[in-house]
Amino acid sequence: MLYRVTQSKPSLISAAVGFLLTAGLLSLPAPGYGAAASKPKTVAEIALYQGPDREQLLIEGAKKEGGVTFYTSNTWMAGAVAQAFEKKYPFVKVLVWRSDSKDLLKRVMEEYAAGRFIADVLETSPEYIALLHRDGLLQEHYSPEMAFYDDDVKTKGKNGVLYWANREIYISLGFNTKLIPPADAPKSLKDLLDPKWKGKMSIAGTTTGVQWIGNSLEVMGREYLEKMGQQEVSVQNVSGAALAGLVATGEVPLSPTIFDSNISTAKQKGSPVEWRPLEPVIASVGQSGLPKQVPHPHAALLFLDYIHSKEGQQVAMKGGLSSPRNDIGSLERKFKKSYLEAKYSLEEYEKKFTEWETLMRKLFIRRR
Repeated sequence: MLYRVTQSKPSLISAAVGFLLTAGLLSLPAPGYGAAASKPKTVAEIALYQGPDREQLLIEGAKKEGGVTFYTSNTWMAGAVAQAFEKKYPFVKVLVWRSDSKDLLKRVMEEYAAGRFIADVLETSPEYIALLHRDGLLQEHYSPEMAFYDDDVKTKGKNGVLYWANREIYISLGFNTKLIPPADAPKSLKDLLDPKWKGKMSIAGTTTGVQWIGNSLEVMGREYLEKMGQQEVSVQNVSGAALAGLVATGEVPLSPTIFDSNISTAKQKGSPVEWRPLEPVIASVGQSGLPKQVPHPHAALLFLDYIHSKEGQQVAMKGGLSSPRNDIGSLERKFKKSYLEAKYSLEEYEKKFTEWETLMRKLFIRRR
């Protein structure tokens, strides 16, 4: 049914109000912030809400929701950071699913295609979070912590962010110090070609290893990788974190596809391991976003606030991660870095990644 709005003659009261507004003697509350303003109800409204009671609104909502499901490709984020959030907000149980970036993307895409909406917060490498955004699976959201992050680590929407950085880690040489004295360990990519390392090296068969192939190809050339293929390098179909565990036990003496954060964590536990930058070191950035069909929006936004907060970033740094937050002292890494993901557009990176993956199979898997 359609209704027609008719205008009546202004009353004395409305005329008086109009005069006071014109004279600047009366003001009306801004839309959305007045005492009588309605609370946000839809996911989009909650995600972009900036009212002064936002934190209280999220806490009250999170208490009712009772949990948050976190998909991540980083071990420390999945463990210590998630546990620290639970300690701060004991009324929210964090369910974590951690896997390689590629598997994380595959899982989310399959779940959405099946109409199953499980994840509340997504955290992985830039190229994969960008694919989720490209396919319309991310919800623009606001956080007061946005003010502490530079524009180059945020992908912004109209009123908030679509996804933004929350960690930075580095991929290079990890080795077992009981098997290889630090003085004898490789100090450059070229040193990996020394015959004494033949049959002793492994690389991750996941995204981490593919990135190492790409970095080596760009820095050292195809001939270098051909020679590395003759070094009987074992390709382990495990994550970088799992491979670091094999280095810690001595099952794998050394690997150039190890995250510095995993070695930092292992050393804290007393493992005989060391990490060394073979320049240029691959810098891997972790970025997080809010799914459009988020089951627990209040708890999810509270979690995103926390992992980007100063407190959350300090917990991340204890695991050897570096912080992109601009008001916090990050671990100093004074070596040359390679930002593979930032060198190409999304389409170019997908093409390059496929080329590197094919090269890995040809030089390091089929040859064995």
